Amino acid sequence: MHIPENYLSPETCAVMAAAMVPIWYKAVKKVKETVPKEKMPLLGIFAAFSFLSMMFNIPLPGGTTGHAVGGTLIALLLGPEAACLSVTIALLLQALLFGDGGILAFGANCFNMAFVLPFVGHAIYHLVNKAIKHPSGKYIAAGVGSYVGINAAALCAAIEFGIQPYLFHDAAGNALYCPYGLTISIPAMMLGHLTIAGLAEVIFTVALFAFVHKTTPGLAYADNKQAATKKYLPIYILLAVLIVAVPLGLLAEGTAWGEWGADEIAEVVTAGSALGYTPHAIANGFELSVLFPDYTMGGIPDWFAYILSAIIGVALSIVLFRVIGAGMKSKTDFGQGEGQTEMHTHV
Repeated sequence: MHIPENYLSPETCAVMAAAMVPIWYKAVKKVKETVPKEKMPLLGIFAAFSFLSMMFNIPLPGGTTGHAVGGTLIALLLGPEAACLSVTIALLLQALLFGDGGILAFGANCFNMAFVLPFVGHAIYHLVNKAIKHPSGKYIAAGVGSYVGINAAALCAAIEFGIQPYLFHDAAGNALYCPYGLTISIPAMMLGHLTIAGLAEVIFTVALFAFVHKTTPGLAYADNKQAATKKYLPIYILLAVLIVAVPLGLLAEGTAWGEWGADEIAEVVTAGSALGYTPHAIANGFELSVLFPDYTMGGIPDWFAYILSAIIGVALSIVLFRVIGAGMKSKTDFGQGEGQTEMHTHV
């Protein structure tokens, strides 16, 4: 679901980035009001989970690949605004260090995965949870919310892709950016996400949601740094396990839909025929030089480079939020603000 460089026009990128500015502003304001500095590392921890979830590529129908995002999970545990900031940081690290998602398309990727996904997933969770009067209802609601959330995000990405050839093309009618219109982009994106990718998001969300409830039920209420470290130990262990397991994401063959390189898009077969040309912007557009393109490191086996990339992403996610937390004023209460989740109010 990561939109690469040059698949969206500069105008589209600018609009999507502008749309995210007030969302980020509100999210920062809400988190500053409700999350004390002692709990800021939690945003980093779950940004790390989101980062890792997106490294586990899975095969999708049509020969493409996809991944979970974890935005709904973070929204259920920490609130949708916190989820917005956590996923934003995960996406930023992926774009700047690994070239996973375009830096010009950063606003669009954040709109889809850091805004639409967690906020929709969080809202659906509460609707379903209220309707199910059973102790296990929260897990069913988490699954439904995460499924709807990731598919809402995928639909937004499909629309952003799909409007490009209608708005931006040359005199010959060839697309300048993404060459596939809405009649192709929407079915192609939704087929994978309504099936396997949606199921992966459900499994990831429900499994970690249940894990946190089981191992750290007082997650939101640790009294101090020492207590927090002890309470978060199972979560750190799970992070370590996932880091070691990330090479499994290399087993999925194929390229995610809409993420083809300039050297392969002309040969992509859609509706029985190859595209036959490379859109001008994709062939000649902006390209950011990153340190570890596609999570590779020169001279290092791919599986080991993948693990090192996971370590870097996880470490930076946690460190960034620790630094942010260090500059905040201490608060005496957490979890009592408007719109707090079930984890905050019923554990």
